[in-house]
Amino acid sequence: MNTFDKIRAFCKKFRIFLGITLIFLGIYTGIVWFYLGVIPLIAGLVDFCPLCIISKKCTPKNLQET
Repeated sequence: MNTFDKIRAFCKKFRIFLGITLIFLGIYTGIVWFYLGVIPLIAGLVDFCPLCIISKKCTPKNLQET
């Protein structure tokens, strides 16, 4: 596992947490921008990593160990 894979693993969890936090914060405050939380939530759930696309140094998903 290289450095980029470690960043990817952290970012996935962070995006899910950030998305859920923004959604609940928006619901709690009543502000409509809470829909912005859906973007990082979906990106985290589908394991979309812009760093991997730009750097092309991450291990492909089918070769990663679980």
